[in-house]
Amino acid sequence: MSSSDSGGLMSSAGLVRYFDAEDRNAIKIDPKTVVASGALLGALVLILNAL
Repeated sequence: MSSSDSGGLMSSAGLVRYFDAEDRNAIKIDPKTVVASGALLGALVLILNAL
């Protein structure tokens, strides 16, 4: 096993621990809600621009 192979597992372990900690306090929003609100905001901007 070379020295470059041993570093991959250590670096990814920190990322897993980071994302694990972030999931506990995260606000859960459905992706469909994000897309719908973006479309509504875009339509609002277009309507206000036309006025």
